[in-house]
Amino acid sequence: MQSAIPRRAALGAALLAATALVAPPAQGAFAATTPVQVSVNARAGQATVPATALGVNDAIWDTTLGTDAVADLLGAAGVKMIRYPGGSYADIYHWETHTAPGGYVAPNTDFDTFMASARRTGAQPMIIANYGTGSAEEAAGWVRYANVTKGYQAKYWTIGNENYGNGRYGSAWEADDHTDLSPTQYANEVVAYADAMKAVDPTIKVGAVLTTPANWPDGIVASGDSATWNQTVLSIAGPHIDFADVHWYPGGGSAAEAIGKTQYIDDTVYALRQQINKFGGANAGKIGISLTELNVGVGQNTQPGAIFLADAYASLIANGVFTVQWWNVHNGIGTPSTVAGQTDYNDFGLLSSGTCTADNSVCEPALNTPFAPYHALKLLSSFLHPGDQTIRAGTDNPLVTAHAARRPNGDLSVLLINKDPDAAHDVAVSYAGYTPSAAAPTVLTYGNGDTAIHAGSATTLPAYSLTLLTLKPAAASTAPQAPTQVTASAVTDRTATISWTGVAKATKYEIYRANGAISEQLGETSGTSFTVRNLQPGKRYTVNVLARDNAGNQSWSSAPLTFTTGAPATSTCTVKFADVNDWGNGYVGQVDITNTGPAALTGWTLNYTWPTTWQTVSSGWSATWTQTGTDVRVTSDATLAANGGTTSAGFVGSYSGPNILPTAFTLNGTVCSIA
Repeated sequence: MQSAIPRRAALGAALLAATALVAPPAQGAFAATTPVQVSVNARAGQATVPATALGVNDAIWDTTLGTDAVADLLGAAGVKMIRYPGGSYADIYHWETHTAPGGYVAPNTDFDTFMASARRTGAQPMIIANYGTGSAEEAAGWVRYANVTKGYQAKYWTIGNENYGNGRYGSAWEADDHTDLSPTQYANEVVAYADAMKAVDPTIKVGAVLTTPANWPDGIVASGDSATWNQTVLSIAGPHIDFADVHWYPGGGSAAEAIGKTQYIDDTVYALRQQINKFGGANAGKIGISLTELNVGVGQNTQPGAIFLADAYASLIANGVFTVQWWNVHNGIGTPSTVAGQTDYNDFGLLSSGTCTADNSVCEPALNTPFAPYHALKLLSSFLHPGDQTIRAGTDNPLVTAHAARRPNGDLSVLLINKDPDAAHDVAVSYAGYTPSAAAPTVLTYGNGDTAIHAGSATTLPAYSLTLLTLKPAAASTAPQAPTQVTASAVTDRTATISWTGVAKATKYEIYRANGAISEQLGETSGTSFTVRNLQPGKRYTVNVLARDNAGNQSWSSAPLTFTTGAPATSTCTVKFADVNDWGNGYVGQVDITNTGPAALTGWTLNYTWPTTWQTVSSGWSATWTQTGTDVRVTSDATLAANGGTTSAGFVGSYSGPNILPTAFTLNGTVCSIA
């Protein structure tokens, strides 16, 4: 069997260059005897769990792809979407002949066998149409065979796999026979593929390959191109696609660093959504996000893999990603090591392939033995059910992470992740907007070295563990339905008008701003809109709306609405901030400052704040640049003339996560307009 490990290693090296991590606090920074305060906030609703949320990858070089044993294991883990025919093989695979020139195709891995296995699992397929060596006609033929001839109702189709890896940006691992390797060529072909495929079945959903923010080659403009891969693809293909398809291999030099990479997820999805909204055209609001390859940097088969999978899946789904797919079902042994006291085979599979190292010195357990991430996925299927609403949860200890979800029947589930490999932690859980019954919760735990999920403690989290609490409500709800279609309009630097669709039985509506796991009420009204005031310029806000009836019963939270305030429409200064030349984890930036006021400025100071903790100024020129925390101060003794005096200053910026540019600046204390 040909393994994807060599290709994964090469890709991982490329991604690591762009994803160095701000290290988490030292493990001894919090005493294990101090109870961790966990806050669960039902007033801060997040995304609703889709039916396709929990996914995995399968590959035509995997001899077990169509077996009942594997299908049943995946079904038991709650897998609801399976991707086929497998990573880079998709760009050399021809479905009709079931061949992949230059690669290995295992027996009994053809499309019909895969579909039979997926159906036995209870999962929908995610099918990758061959872009690298295929054609729009070939893809349309596959749709015809799948949905017209066979009636498989295969809904989700992606055009290619990691096609930015075709050599356009220097690294080449993805097959691409096109003479033109540019993002423009890919985008134009996506349009042709989508048109041909939807002509056969207009109900299908077509996805285009994008790169994940802060991962190579995000931010890079290749020679001969006018924009980045994502901007180009979205600008051309946006009106023709239904979702954007991305991958994430964040790497990490240690287990602690690897599992800490999940800190980037909120901003990563936000940055990608901003790109889609900015460049995707009129269709942008309907373009979904799928993350179809994901794995951890250290401890793929041991507890770090389980912790990373649970934390990443829960975070991505809460941020509205409609499917998250582990790479992959089977992969093969790599270089074994010991991680947290357990043997790790450096195997990217959920299940053991039963293989040995080249010298037979180390062998994996028997074929299909579940590795730790499999058990994490199975626990997630108990945590997140289709139709659940994820809600915000947080803790006061960075070594303990919390996620929560509310079910239509009133139950509430809380996933607690102890990332401390050395110490158990006691927890005290509080609830806002939800009253649990007095009955003890159901508790499931998966710990380091465990071979199965088992009953656990609701108050003590074992070291390096996943714990799931499921609670019943104190009483059946008679509250009104949650408000829907929440939107923001007339957003300025200081105000925004929030509107929503009213619901029956509601006598008033409450507007809340989410601040971590805590919500602060911004106001209430009997109408269906509310103007929020006293906001800060250039700041991101997430709000929810809840309804109350005349008996005081409070509804579920609306879906979240996130918006960013701007700069003043008029001011006595303007600022233009630009990323001039980006190389994937750093860039040359330029700030142009104009004094539009009636008085000259003899000496000036520009201030702004980075939106994240991983953005820094490495060096600067034409002014004095200093950074304290996330605050940047740029000073000069020069004079800025009145009524249009302009100056420029430059810097080298670096980032290890999504590079979200600032949008609010003050010049000598005055908030500036944006040029």
